[in-house]
Amino acid sequence: MERRQPWNQAPPEAAPKSATSVSHSHSVSGKTAGIWLAAAVGLPVLAACGVTSRIEPYKQTDAVIAAGENVVILARKQHANHEAEEDFVQCISDSLAQGKNKIEVHATKDFEDKMYPWFEPSTAPLSTDDLTALLERPGVRDQVAVTGVRFVVWLDGSTDRVASGGGITCAAGVGGAGCMGLAWWEDDSRYDISVWDIKHLESAGTINGDFKGRSVMPAVIIPIPFIARPQAHACKDLSEQLKQFLTSPQGYGAGPDPNLG
Repeated sequence: MERRQPWNQAPPEAAPKSATSVSHSHSVSGKTAGIWLAAAVGLPVLAACGVTSRIEPYKQTDAVIAAGENVVILARKQHANHEAEEDFVQCISDSLAQGKNKIEVHATKDFEDKMYPWFEPSTAPLSTDDLTALLERPGVRDQVAVTGVRFVVWLDGSTDRVASGGGITCAAGVGGAGCMGLAWWEDDSRYDISVWDIKHLESAGTINGDFKGRSVMPAVIIPIPFIARPQAHACKDLSEQLKQFLTSPQGYGAGPDPNLG
């Protein structure tokens, strides 16, 4: 039989909400606010992060690399402050030897060892006139022929930190820890390429590249870095330009028709 509440007895009071449920509600609200704050900060930050580039190729001959001929990538070492990094030289070499229109690349270290001491910093030729004089030395031209190298690519430049700013503050307390702020920095990858044609003892041309990257690290509770890598972009883009340079007469097409205009 159903048990009924007597008419003169007040109904039982509802149990009060626990402190745990209230705290959970505040926690969810705080997380939601944090997500919106992160989104508001992050979108403009992502727009500011990236790499800008400028490449200036100049080819002064119609020489192209042929089957059985190699190219070697060498770093200019006469100026220590501008010496191209060894890993960047290796990156260019690897990129030329891979992918579409790949080119036969002679290993840098092996070439320097076989041509020792003629391509050491103190004796390496600084111009095509110096190269001509070097190849007139007894045995030097024959040693170059053994390597199969047709083009010597001189690489000069570096990647440097050029600017930075902002700041991040972190604190810890009884309720937890977190960081707030924004830091940024800019790196500049500037490289100059000179291509020498050993077969004709002349300069084939140059490729100059400048790649600027801005990285940012916003902090809303935790720092989140957005890293721009201008050196990686420089390796990829300069390698593609160098492939075109070595395989296309006049570098990038036949040019304007001299019979027009």
